[in-house]
Amino acid sequence: MPSQSTDQQTMHIVLVHGAWADGSGWAKIIAPLAADGFAVTAAPLPLTSYADDVKALEQALDRLDGPVVLAGHAYAGAVIAGVRNENVKALVYVAALAPNEGETVADVFYRTELDPRAPQLAPDENGLIYYPREAFAAAYAPNATDEELAVLSAVQRPISPACITVPVERPLWKDRPSWFLVAEDDRMIAAANQHFMAERMQALQRPFAVDHTPMVTAPDTVLQVIREAAATVAEA
Repeated sequence: MPSQSTDQQTMHIVLVHGAWADGSGWAKIIAPLAADGFAVTAAPLPLTSYADDVKALEQALDRLDGPVVLAGHAYAGAVIAGVRNENVKALVYVAALAPNEGETVADVFYRTELDPRAPQLAPDENGLIYYPREAFAAAYAPNATDEELAVLSAVQRPISPACITVPVERPLWKDRPSWFLVAEDDRMIAAANQHFMAERMQALQRPFAVDHTPMVTAPDTVLQVIREAAATVAEA
């Protein structure tokens, strides 16, 4: 069991959802980490623009006092690297996207060919990108149960193109230790693409034979990586 405090301060684990999701996707991660003694926050993102999302996460971090391990899934990999809060001591990428300075989220998402089972995505008449319900089982969470798929599709939040088309500034992973859970069976972000980003980041790679949403379908793998990062921070 990792220590959950540094210099008597409570260690915070902040979990950040990606596109087409909300904080409920972390439910199987929140309870075990809270039982470990960590203070856990599932930070909400508006998914209205990259700048809005970074600002929302900064505001969530401003409420916390103590060291933070910041974990992001998918699109949120770009968001967690955009904050500048000094309490953030480590980053955990869960099947995530990690654009470098000057790149957009779309740049890294489309750098490899998409899985044929993944849907073609485009904004609707309101300028928002929704995920097709049938594609949750086909590509987003193929290892999920019917009950889990029903929840994932019901709570999805659309993402704006303004989230993925803006070049990012210097990413925080250049200045913080990072861990990368590589989802080897991912049908959304190719495993080869995840390995490329992780190597470029010099992140500690932790590959698992899991789908795009291991928080839901293989929570023990996500807990393993977050606990490893937290233990390293506690020992620093």
